[in-house]
Amino acid sequence: MRLSRAKTLAAMMLLTGGLWPSPSAFSNDNDTITIDFDHFETTKVPGGFVPELSGQGTKIDWEIREEPSARSGTKVLAQTSSEDVNSRFPLLLYDKLLAKDVAVTVQFKSVSGQIDQVAGIVVRFQDANHFYVARANALKDEVTLFKVVDGTHHLLAGATIPVATGEWHMLKLAAQGTHFQVFFDSQPLLTAEDSTYEHTGKVGLATKSDGVTIFDNLEIIIYDVP
Repeated sequence: MRLSRAKTLAAMMLLTGGLWPSPSAFSNDNDTITIDFDHFETTKVPGGFVPELSGQGTKIDWEIREEPSARSGTKVLAQTSSEDVNSRFPLLLYDKLLAKDVAVTVQFKSVSGQIDQVAGIVVRFQDANHFYVARANALKDEVTLFKVVDGTHHLLAGATIPVATGEWHMLKLAAQGTHFQVFFDSQPLLTAEDSTYEHTGKVGLATKSDGVTIFDNLEIIIYDVP
């Protein structure tokens, strides 16, 4: 059952120390947070987000940059660093929300990568070694859902489907209780049941290995805010 807008806003303000992001960058409609990357400063990590590296590797670079093909406005969020390390998972976490039951949607375009070309959504993030992640891989033409336990990725569901490099796609991960559903280009694709993490966590975005990916139009629907 969804919370009212007033209860959702009050809970989120409690989590953020009584501060609410600028309405030019964030909009709140009932239980939905829409984040428009066009309103952040270029070459910097967007405010309210924190980079995190899961797995191996030495550095990650998330930034706002100008992009002619942006789905809205002229800017996108980009993960631009690249290392030839298979078990490297750059994450960018939305640091202003803890939630258990959410539906997270984002548009993405894979730019490059020889090992992987991945766009991912993270939910119920506990730390760099414990979370759920849905991933679309343009190099392998697959969409997958994993739980990460002690840094090891365990496959919950997967499907082979064309994911074109250099084209915009939509990825969505919905989590309610023990039920998970993944959508690709607006179509339901994967379902899974899992009870490993049944408590609140952060929401975020992800890439993998040497993949460079850009993102736009992040939407978070909150079903339950603590």
